[in-house]
Amino acid sequence: MNTIILIAADLAAIAVLTFALYLRRHRRRDLVVSYLGMNVGVLAVATALSGSAAGIGLGLGLFGVLSIIRLRSTELAQHEVAYYFSALALGLIAGIGVEPLWLTLSLMGMVLLVMFIGDNPKVLPGYRHQTVVLDRAINNERELHARLEEVLDGTVHSATIQELDLVNDKTIVDVRYAVRSAGVRQTQAVSQDQADSQRQVGFDEPAGALTPAPQELYANQELPPASQAHSQPSVPTSAGVA
Repeated sequence: MNTIILIAADLAAIAVLTFALYLRRHRRRDLVVSYLGMNVGVLAVATALSGSAAGIGLGLGLFGVLSIIRLRSTELAQHEVAYYFSALALGLIAGIGVEPLWLTLSLMGMVLLVMFIGDNPKVLPGYRHQTVVLDRAINNERELHARLEEVLDGTVHSATIQELDLVNDKTIVDVRYAVRSAGVRQTQAVSQDQADSQRQVGFDEPAGALTPAPQELYANQELPPASQAHSQPSVPTSAGVA
């Protein structure tokens, strides 16, 4: 009776793990098939071996062998590896059937709860991990962080240079950063606009200061009296030569 309950619990748990959690969040169908097939296969083998004395040892050995084969066949992201091991763990726990029954069910529920919380989009939503190829060879750490923050529009927490190509003038960097929130972006945009305005005011002429017309320039100057303006300097006349 306990075996039937454990098999039903495992099928329900793997359905929640694959369809309610993984497929809903990551939308990769091929791994859904892999998780289902692996879980049911491990469940069947572990249930068949649970009656023998070497059942637990063979189950753990099967866990390790399947993990090596699966992880060497293709490249998986870290969250996909976590789902993969969770599917294996659910099959093994249900197949081995630890006594009492509530303990087995509690362990399976704990696996689902950890995956639900750990892979929740609301947990550290702004943190990102990305490999960036820059169009310049940058070896200075401060300059590199400034360039990456400008490109990614975020706060860089760590940047590891994977390749520094001085010939082709490029840098390949492994970056871990946090995306800036909308409020921070708006504040920075306002600060930048204020700085641009101050620079523009510093170089431009003050508002309201117009260049006076030529007539106004001459009107503001003091002119000499008219008698002096039209009088010509006296030129001494030379006496006639006899």
